[in-house]
Amino acid sequence: MELTVQRKPSIVDVVKMPICSSCNRPITPWEKGVAFLCPNCGEIVIWRCASCRKLGVPYKCPKCGFEGP
Repeated sequence: MELTVQRKPSIVDVVKMPICSSCNRPITPWEKGVAFLCPNCGEIVIWRCASCRKLGVPYKCPKCGFEGP
């Protein structure tokens, strides 16, 4: 008597890393990035990587055009 084992396909979701709003570089999970809503319109999530935060590189909201440090 032979036993047959059926394998179910595994489902793997693709995880997209957030993109820094200042330098357009992906923010890695171990990096100390930050996400916050636009201070002006409050509708867009702004992502900043650790180096852009430290250097004070400006960002711009794609919806309202607000620019911040």
